[in-house]
Amino acid sequence: MTTKLESPVKTQMVVTLIGGLLNRDCHESTRQNLARRRRVFVQTETGCVLGMELERGDNAHTVKRRLQLALSVPTDQSSLTFGDRILNNDLSAIRNHSPLLLARNAMHRSSSTPCLSPTGKNLLQKDQSDPIEILGCPNNFARIDELVKDIVAAIKKGVDPIPVHSGLGGAYYFRNISGESVAIVKPTDEEPFAPNNPKGFVGKALGQPGLKSSVRVGETGFREVAAYLLDYDHFANVPPTVLVKVAHQIFNVNYGVNGDKIQKKKRVSKIASLQQFIPHDYDAGDCGTSSFPVAAVHRIGILDIRIFNTDRHAGNLLVKKLDGEFGQVELIPIDHGLCLPEQLEDPYFEWIHWPQASIPFSEDELEYIRNLNPICDSEMLKMELPMIREACLRVLVLCTIFLKEATAFGLCLAEIGEMMSREFGGREEKPSELEAIVRMQ
Repeated sequence: MTTKLESPVKTQMVVTLIGGLLNRDCHESTRQNLARRRRVFVQTETGCVLGMELERGDNAHTVKRRLQLALSVPTDQSSLTFGDRILNNDLSAIRNHSPLLLARNAMHRSSSTPCLSPTGKNLLQKDQSDPIEILGCPNNFARIDELVKDIVAAIKKGVDPIPVHSGLGGAYYFRNISGESVAIVKPTDEEPFAPNNPKGFVGKALGQPGLKSSVRVGETGFREVAAYLLDYDHFANVPPTVLVKVAHQIFNVNYGVNGDKIQKKKRVSKIASLQQFIPHDYDAGDCGTSSFPVAAVHRIGILDIRIFNTDRHAGNLLVKKLDGEFGQVELIPIDHGLCLPEQLEDPYFEWIHWPQASIPFSEDELEYIRNLNPICDSEMLKMELPMIREACLRVLVLCTIFLKEATAFGLCLAEIGEMMSREFGGREEKPSELEAIVRMQ
């Protein structure tokens, strides 16, 4: 790659200032008017989920004590965490429907430590809520609220989900009353390497580095939601996605430290991402790329750059034929669990060598990019997904600024993608031009 971009170098001074902004406390308004009773979902590092009501006077100690009683296991050597934060006493910043993680302290974690079973008697007695509860602000997920109601009605009528056999993690098609697949649900504790992965890829606790070292086990679900929330005006066509607490007997539970399975049909609760299922004809790997609209490729590429997608391959680009329009297709991007890493690494952009990516951006696309505000994006995600880590937000801000400066400089999508990708020379992996720019500051 011979293109050199001087303008983004100057913007790194701005990024330094932004780093300070990202460490600000939440807006005062988000800490005010908290409901007296808040419902939260505490997940152990082995996947167990317990919903509980927080009283105004509750602190981390009282919550852990209640968990110890409910799970019948000691919690004195465990920490209660919320994203980056270890919760000691004050819980006033915890919002309604927030997921918390109860993790054993590092010095007490070992392969011989008993698994906290998510099918404990006390836990099941306390979890009598609806099969699916949306985590977050319902007003922001109005498009999917009716879908969830349809799924709940189907579950109550005995229409069970269907396991998805492809992929490395656990996933399930949830259906409506007619038996049609309408959503795909991915439990966080069934991700690759997670404790309850149904396909043998186990060995790590929630919160540890996962398939990618910069993406922790159990944290891909909220990244799926983040990609949808950042896709303003449905620009890139990301299907509606929410984070949920979902209960069903179909979910997988591994018993024992080696992931041994005992097939017990018991209702278990899990934290998961729920994404609307979009009927399609095939994925991008099953056809040539010549029919893909330039605008669709550009829009997906713009999103991938903003969120630093490390896993944009042909299999997670769905292709849907348009009725009545011969040869015309629609692209649907899915599987955003490996975006927003905690640090820059080597992204993977399937579109980088497609001819559409070398065509200049349209004026509408440039206007969309000019209107992007990375600070507002960061604050929005902190509001909607307060468990998101600060390092992920810094990557979002950096990449958005880089995109804005690069397009202002006149670069096309392929050139920007190449500047963000690492080069391989012999056995060595060279830093990308974007990494080199950041290291100069």
